[in-house]
Amino acid sequence: MPVIDHLLASTTVRRAIWRLWYPFLTRRLRAEEVLFLNYAFEENPPRALSLETADEPNRACIQLYHHVATQADLRGKEVLEVSCGHGGGASWIKRTLRPARYTGLDLNPTGIAFCRQRHRVEGLAFVQGDAEDLPFRDATFDAVVNVEASHCYPHFPQFLAEVARVLRPGGLLHYADFRFAPGIAEWEAALAAAPLVTRASRVINAEVLRGMDRNSERSVALIVRHLPQWMHSLGRDFAGIRGSRIYAALERGEVSYRSYLLEKPTA
Repeated sequence: MPVIDHLLASTTVRRAIWRLWYPFLTRRLRAEEVLFLNYAFEENPPRALSLETADEPNRACIQLYHHVATQADLRGKEVLEVSCGHGGGASWIKRTLRPARYTGLDLNPTGIAFCRQRHRVEGLAFVQGDAEDLPFRDATFDAVVNVEASHCYPHFPQFLAEVARVLRPGGLLHYADFRFAPGIAEWEAALAAAPLVTRASRVINAEVLRGMDRNSERSVALIVRHLPQWMHSLGRDFAGIRGSRIYAALERGEVSYRSYLLEKPTA
């Protein structure tokens, strides 16, 4: 959850929070078909993205995945998504962008069990594992997708090193995340020092805020139904509801939300 990440400096405390929070959330929301745990994205004017009827309720979240994943063609590729959450993005990418195989990895074992039960798509698999210690051999994947998760990682440079290790030469990291202003310089330094070359980058605060607006009503209803009263403020920030602290911080520019395309050099 963004505000906790901002306030707590201890990596040990942060890791403990994420290990508890995400399984709790999965159990609470299991019956609601909550397939995305990321914020959202909407261009102005909105893109006329063609979706299946079953995907339409998740349009704003899918649009964030579309923006990140289509920075380069994934058709026929071996793709890994690190921190796949409830698997909605993994399922949509596999069904529509046609990679050869797609593996979703997440630290949350309850979430992985949910993904395996809910997303039964040919060529799509889910694995429990740590973003900073990926359980794959060197040079296994053509592309890695990582959407709005790396702010949770205690050691972000280690994640980048692991991505570079499992990518084949010329492989790409399709990446999006945010940082509060005090952490932006460190974020940028880690990206610059990584064994990856930045091919594209973009600040997407405005698009994410419009996506949050689109999702707010549904998110409020979920919070009221499934979280105890004392957790509502936390839930509002996690969901990015209009008027929440994370929404206001994005609006004021105290948070920078960015998308990147990074490449592993061929030599």
